[in-house]
Amino acid sequence: MTDNPVPEVLPGSMMLELVLVPVTDIDRAKAFYAEQLGFTADVDVRPQEGVRIVQLTPPGSYCSITLTEGLPDQRMDPGSLRGLHLVVADIEAARAELIGRGVDVAPVVDLGGVLYAGFEDPDGNTWTLQHMPWRR
Repeated sequence: MTDNPVPEVLPGSMMLELVLVPVTDIDRAKAFYAEQLGFTADVDVRPQEGVRIVQLTPPGSYCSITLTEGLPDQRMDPGSLRGLHLVVADIEAARAELIGRGVDVAPVVDLGGVLYAGFEDPDGNTWTLQHMPWRR
């Protein structure tokens, strides 16, 4: 059981709940996402020989990420994922927390009233902290 919310699937919904993140080393990536970013490690299974599926969820998120190996139809170049956004309530606090956990987070930039601060995972997949001050 995780602390992450589980939304009801309403008629007509198309809910994005899982994003594949291409990595070279699942153990290294799992440690980064769980230990440095604070994602919940929900699943780590090996359903058959040569196949591994790891699912992690950002705190408070309805959408998780998955790291896989041995699934040819899910193969992408490691480091090719760009610009996933993690929406936060306080970008300076979130940035400071990640820096304290060893993540190299860029300075905050203001683009028309929306604040952003980017970082990369160990494979070069890019992520962005995003804060919209009017959103509560």
